[in-house]
Amino acid sequence: MSPQPASAPLLIACALGIEQLALRTGERGGAGGPVTVLRTGMGPRAAERSVTRMLADPVLAGAAVLATGFCAGLAPGMHPGDLVVAEETRDPAGTIPCVGTDLLVKELVRAVPGRTVHTGPLAGSDHVIRGRERSDLLSTGAIAVDMESAATLLGAVRTGERPVAAVRVVVDAPEHELVRIGTLRGGISAFRVLRSVLPAFFEWHRSLLLPRR
Repeated sequence: MSPQPASAPLLIACALGIEQLALRTGERGGAGGPVTVLRTGMGPRAAERSVTRMLADPVLAGAAVLATGFCAGLAPGMHPGDLVVAEETRDPAGTIPCVGTDLLVKELVRAVPGRTVHTGPLAGSDHVIRGRERSDLLSTGAIAVDMESAATLLGAVRTGERPVAAVRVVVDAPEHELVRIGTLRGGISAFRVLRSVLPAFFEWHRSLLLPRR
């Protein structure tokens, strides 16, 4: 992929107000260009619609798009506050490969020391996953699931060629489902992690602006 213009913006998309709050209260220094944090609303339709509408603005032409927020981990041993870097997003509408995953992993380890970072496919769903559905998705190779990332990246690439990525924070995992005691503690942990990841996102964005050899 050719480098972006030096002023190419970054669009960070999340679904929920609590996710947007975490991102807005995080460390804002060090961005590689203009940054917009978009709250898309919950669900794949809202996510794709909001991102498509936002990217129609000429100011965001060529913007890199990064989907983030909370997710459900699928693999045993995942814990609230773990990070998921998608190698690709997938849902019934298609599969989108992500860019710069190795760099994201490296920068997230630096930004949030002590937190486990998982990499692999990130599945999309139109509803909250429970029980058997969780193991069914795991059997496809996916390591986590959320309702917006796949639709966000699909909407982004449909508007034009651009770098895309997805980073999620686990708030719900096989041994730590949201319906269980300890949900509040897990949610606070995930919020604190999400508040800390912006420097990694900015470093990813900066790397896209560098000339490729």
